[in-house]
Amino acid sequence: MTQATEAPPRSRRAPRKSSRGGKAFKIILLALLVLALIGGGAVWWMYSHLNGNIDSVDLDKAIGDNRPEKVVAGAQNVLVLGSDSRSGANGDLDHGDVGGTARSDTAMLMHIPEGRSKVTAVSIPRDTLVTRPECRKKDGGTLPSKKRVMFNSIYTVAGPACVVNTVEKMSGVRIDHFVEIDFAGFKGLVDALGGVTVTTDKPIHDTKGGFTLEPGTHKLNGTDSLKFVRTRYGYGDGSDLGRIGLQQQFMLAMLTEIKKQDALGSPARLYKLADAGTKSLTTDSDLASLTALADFAKSMKGVDASTMETIMLPVAYDKVDPNRVVVAEPQATDLWTAVREDKKIPASAKKSPATGG
Repeated sequence: MTQATEAPPRSRRAPRKSSRGGKAFKIILLALLVLALIGGGAVWWMYSHLNGNIDSVDLDKAIGDNRPEKVVAGAQNVLVLGSDSRSGANGDLDHGDVGGTARSDTAMLMHIPEGRSKVTAVSIPRDTLVTRPECRKKDGGTLPSKKRVMFNSIYTVAGPACVVNTVEKMSGVRIDHFVEIDFAGFKGLVDALGGVTVTTDKPIHDTKGGFTLEPGTHKLNGTDSLKFVRTRYGYGDGSDLGRIGLQQQFMLAMLTEIKKQDALGSPARLYKLADAGTKSLTTDSDLASLTALADFAKSMKGVDASTMETIMLPVAYDKVDPNRVVVAEPQATDLWTAVREDKKIPASAKKSPATGG
């Protein structure tokens, strides 16, 4: 009979404060540490499986050399994309059918300043009319530049590298990394967490999707979380601008939920989180491995999620098509300048003429 191993005595030293930033990536690192106790063969199989989950895109090859110079070497800018593809496992989610075509349903530029003390998330409304630069298409051909295209359509016609290129051109900010997650991956990660708790002070009655949520605190499963971040017609003025606030709120709630998890308490649960968190990912080639993700997570140890600032790119309603928005000036230029130079964003740069109610 195997005897139970006595737990080692606790250290008398004062406990260190745990990092609350980059938790999603740190889960992967913790998973590897725990799995290392199981056995070499199992570790190698699981590492290979998780590593194989991650798809990647070589940004330098796809975009070329015509990119903004990096101004502050120690700062990091990460473009986070949410894809609304209905292909594969995404087909039955959110009652959508767009023939398997994917668009960038959500786009946030995460600015991580030098010193990694705070994160600023800038949401780019999907209905923003922008100038799409000349891009390389998936088939190797060239897509000509075009003015007044809807931001979320760029992913559809040219893929994530062209979205990165567009954001760089409109902002002058060098994008260091990008991370993309799709519908099924988002749902899987929330379910692996056991749900995410959100609090709302306004009712949500989405007449199109049928999603209803009364004011109060609710723990949402993966399916309802997806509806929460995508609800549009039952919140604010029914535009994309209204739901950006919900998306930013959910992101913070999800980080809080990850922080609360007893990650080391259950190796099986830990592996489940790591599996869900990686198989839904497409990243730039520099981040496309567990080692790279873990190194990036360690560099984020000083970030405190409770101080994360969420901003919407300042936009105004388009004079030609009121259902679309355009970048508002001079607010947007002031915002991008502050991000590019790693400086505090002025209050005037956070005010958007179009608010979405």
